[in-house]
Amino acid sequence: MATIVEKTRIRREKGWLYFLDKRGDVSRALMAQGGGKSPKRREKVVRLGIKREDGFLYFIDKQGNVSKTKMARSTGRRKTAGKRKAAKRKTTARGRTTRRRRKTARKKTTRKTARRKPARRKTARRKPARRKTARKKTARRRARR
Repeated sequence: MATIVEKTRIRREKGWLYFLDKRGDVSRALMAQGGGKSPKRREKVVRLGIKREDGFLYFIDKQGNVSKTKMARSTGRRKTAGKRKAAKRKTTARGRTTRRRRKTARKKTTRKTARRKPARRKTARRKPARRKTARKKTARRRARR
């Protein structure tokens, strides 16, 4: 589990994110709310100057102390990914060794067929809205005659 590096007993305030900065000091930043960006206002809470060890995660625990824990990493896959197999050597009749060349698998070439674009649907056109003011004027003119 986690081991306490430094007992600080920091009292946390709501809306602030507490973390260990690059210099090893405890800092805090305002948390973003509502999906917006938070202002870049950072404050140093306690100056400690903690030297970090590789492979450890440093954090401020519930009691307000600086703690560290070993990071969980999958080391097996990363080491084998970087290594390549050496090409096998073949001995000739004279006793000399020559390297075999690797044959790379060729991709099959496929012909691309021309595709037809799907037909666009025609959208029904809206009739323009009638103007009520024009109707009233014509109705008044008819009434006068």
